[in-house]
Amino acid sequence: MPERCAECGYVYDIAASALPARLATYAEVYGDALDGRTDAVLRTRPDPATWSALEYTCHVRDVLLVQRDRLYIALAADDATWPPMYRDARPTLARYNDQDPAAVLRQLGVASELAAQAFGDLDAAQLDRTFTYNYPEPAIHDVLWLGRHVIHEAEHHLGDVHRVLAAVDA
Repeated sequence: MPERCAECGYVYDIAASALPARLATYAEVYGDALDGRTDAVLRTRPDPATWSALEYTCHVRDVLLVQRDRLYIALAADDATWPPMYRDARPTLARYNDQDPAAVLRQLGVASELAAQAFGDLDAAQLDRTFTYNYPEPAIHDVLWLGRHVIHEAEHHLGDVHRVLAAVDA
């Protein structure tokens, strides 16, 4: 039975051949979600513990880039593992909420294309390579899982963006 996210319902059952096309869509999908909103709305946190729509979009951009690098490490190193991306520190360290939304969407487009390219054309042996993923607890996964997980991150946080915008618009 495929892995499923208890929070958003995402099921980790995407075929390897579908990864690149799905990964390539996120600038457009997030652009549609943010379209027509003022900078103030995009930067508003509905509560102190919840990121703004812009912060979630920055996070997804960074996830695509970090996971692409992790893919290459998994392909190059036996028993690969890596440090955390420090996702909770990044909004402050990278000043996510101070970034230009149009620039973030352009960067998300580049990150999406790079991730799609990286996960395209992987052969069966590459997809089967394993690594240790440390979140939420250390576990061994394969490269195919990593591609599916990247899509989960982007789709899960798209739901967060929609929820944040609905709360801020209310």
